[in-house]
Amino acid sequence: MKYPIGIQNFEKIREGGYLYIDKTDMIYDIVKGGQYYFLSRPRRFGKSLLISTLEAYFSGRKDLFEGLKISELEKEWTEHPILHLDLNTKKYEDKSSLDAILNMHLEIWESTYGDEKKDRSPEERFMYVIRRAFEKTGKQVVVLVDEYDKPMLQAIGNDALQDEYRNTLKAFYGALKSMDRYIRFSLLTGVTKFGKVSVFSDLNNLRDISMLKAYERICGITEDELHDVCKECISELGAANGMTDEETKAKLKEMYDGYHFNEECVDIYNPFSILNTFANKRFGSYWFETGTPTYLVELLKNDKSNIEELDGIEIDRMMLESIDTTSGNPIPVIYQSGYLTIKDYDRRFNTYVLGFPNKEVEEGFMNFLLPFYATLRNRNSGFEVKNFVKDIEQGNTDSFMKRLTTFFADTPYELVRDLELHYQNVMFILFKLLGFYTQAEYHTSEGRIDMVVKTPDYIYVMEFKLDGTAEEAMHQIDSKDYSLPFESDGRKLVKVGVNFSNEKRNIERWIEKR
Repeated sequence: MKYPIGIQNFEKIREGGYLYIDKTDMIYDIVKGGQYYFLSRPRRFGKSLLISTLEAYFSGRKDLFEGLKISELEKEWTEHPILHLDLNTKKYEDKSSLDAILNMHLEIWESTYGDEKKDRSPEERFMYVIRRAFEKTGKQVVVLVDEYDKPMLQAIGNDALQDEYRNTLKAFYGALKSMDRYIRFSLLTGVTKFGKVSVFSDLNNLRDISMLKAYERICGITEDELHDVCKECISELGAANGMTDEETKAKLKEMYDGYHFNEECVDIYNPFSILNTFANKRFGSYWFETGTPTYLVELLKNDKSNIEELDGIEIDRMMLESIDTTSGNPIPVIYQSGYLTIKDYDRRFNTYVLGFPNKEVEEGFMNFLLPFYATLRNRNSGFEVKNFVKDIEQGNTDSFMKRLTTFFADTPYELVRDLELHYQNVMFILFKLLGFYTQAEYHTSEGRIDMVVKTPDYIYVMEFKLDGTAEEAMHQIDSKDYSLPFESDGRKLVKVGVNFSNEKRNIERWIEKR
């Protein structure tokens, strides 16, 4: 089996005999059922391949679709002029970066359809090209935009630059509505949908199919597709790892499944991770190895988010479906970026419960966050974290706490006002990476325990104080019987009282009781 790793061109996949999971029935449905569409999906989820497939379809390339579902549906195969704008290939550092890539595409189109308006604004040139393409070919135009929002995402945290990008793109995309009579079809894809003062406010006729049941599987791989199309791949992967087919399926589900794009969505697998796993015959964190945007960390820090609360957080439906960059709420962009997914839906109050979709995302996200919250000598969280495992598993509290102080060294001054939350976030991330059961603010009838950590042999009940004393923390554990729910567990119980110093910005002292 040939796997299309890094190949997002439909023609190359089909002519090269690469694995392709047929989505063309849905492509036929959208091109026959409407004119303007928007689709949001996480990165590396197949959006560029979808754009390329549409480009092949509207180019009349019937030969590329032989044997696929659409070949039994489509009878005409009409060729249309296509304007394909790809914003994914550039790093956007200033306004000139966006102007340059728009100008590059416009010049390519103008070389075919006419450059009489080349000295006008980008949106005027775009409108002219659309009209001239129609007049020159006699066919309505197809406009395909890949990663429409990349400039906006890279400008999160820089309000002035984001306003520049918003104003430019708002006018540019608005040209589509002005040229409606000349346009046959248009699809804009991206990671996010910006709301309120939006790049879409001049293009309000887009049909957003991101959370519609009918199109939930248009990108990504369903379990039925995986088990049906990839039987041989699953067997080969299992054989390479000493696993049965059923064990392999369970591992794939644990690692890469679990994305939901509406409240009734079937489980969707991450296609990038699945293909890499099959190609390498090894389970790994492939999605995270391609890079995670640092703007997510900045959003979390600016919002003073409690990391432990992300898994199980509740959010209003209207807020989830769009992003207002002035609100400062990081949850919608984290969800739309693929790090959280829908776990439950409350119809009465129209709210969603979100959580990590799978093990790859949860572990990868924690690994990614740790260097931004703690001091790592080698900026290598895996190397640093593994030294804690034996200490925790063997109940060596003093050694563990000494190691822990290195993670709090040089806490940034901007976090001084939120040290307590910062310390709790670092502790939670660290224990999650160790693979232990971890719960922050464990509720009992007497109050809330700051943290409970469970290993095969030990249960740690931990209480933290800021500018208090370790003795006060231990007294709170004892006086409120925080250890009572665990005394009949059978594992060894360790109570740990910790005091953090605002002045030192680190752990000052700890004590333990067994």
